[in-house]
Amino acid sequence: MDYQPNVESRSLIRLGFVPLNDCAPVAVAHELGLFKSYGLNVKLSRQPGWATVRDMLSYGELDAAQSIAGIAFFLALGLSKTRRDIAVPLVLSAHGNAITLSRELPPESIRSGEGLAAHLSHRWKKSRPFTLAAAHRFSSHHLLLHAWLRRHGVVPGRDAEIVFLPPPLMPRNLAAGHIDGYCVGEPWNSESILAGTGWCPATSAELATGHPEKVLLVTGEFVNERRDDCIALGAALLHACRVCQDPSFRNELISILSKPCYTGCAPATLRNSLGPVFDSGRGNLDASDFHLFYGADLNCPTADKASWFLSGMRGAGLLPETTAAPLTRLYRQDLFRASEKLLLPS
Repeated sequence: MDYQPNVESRSLIRLGFVPLNDCAPVAVAHELGLFKSYGLNVKLSRQPGWATVRDMLSYGELDAAQSIAGIAFFLALGLSKTRRDIAVPLVLSAHGNAITLSRELPPESIRSGEGLAAHLSHRWKKSRPFTLAAAHRFSSHHLLLHAWLRRHGVVPGRDAEIVFLPPPLMPRNLAAGHIDGYCVGEPWNSESILAGTGWCPATSAELATGHPEKVLLVTGEFVNERRDDCIALGAALLHACRVCQDPSFRNELISILSKPCYTGCAPATLRNSLGPVFDSGRGNLDASDFHLFYGADLNCPTADKASWFLSGMRGAGLLPETTAAPLTRLYRQDLFRASEKLLLPS
């Protein structure tokens, strides 16, 4: 039976996102009319940061959101006062993050991080601690930053302080000297690099090759009460992921993301990591795998992808070693497979 969308029969879906390059599937699905093609009535809701996404999902003000995966565990495990039924029916992207350091930290000394510990021991002159920012305590950025610091002999909490800021605020805080670096998704690394205030010692593709990044989060009520809508939403966004991965679409993608309702960033800033070359502030790198949106099993919400986050959160001291999560109830391959069956041809 052919899939026959009927937008009028569908209730409104409130879909949140944060202005980053990897909100691309959400933006593309909206701009290309893919939500309507799958019979959906979707209202986008731009949010300033992940804490707001968490709160709006928790209080039922959003039905779904492009999100960091850590929020799923935060809500499902009841790591705040409120436990929330939540599900991940789709992985939206892999990679997409980088570490940016202030130009006051010389690239020739720090290199990829090998010289950081020695620099802090012998050349750090500021009256405050070496301070780095991440997007959220339960974000991949925090996990990647923790792992990078420890890999290079710098102990978070002892040698470095980590604070949390909404992604769009990081470049201006770096330029003002309030922080010394950060780990965040694009385009906010390129914003500092191209402005001459920062440089990149490592991308997340280098730090954790293949790591899952943003996911689609949906509330338990949305899954249980509107299962067909949930499956169709996954299909529309999976379709958008496929479009975003196509190199021939890259110029149009940059044009879409540059709109004020999405990132509002200059096309040159967006292009720096969307390819084909990434200016890291200490040389040019191949950007072909900086952002990944589609391919192989990238989009399937597997237990292995969930385990990557659990392991990283334990490594960062965010979860006790004994903490377990109902991975198959949280990462819903059944919903993903149902969405795959609805996927329309390119």
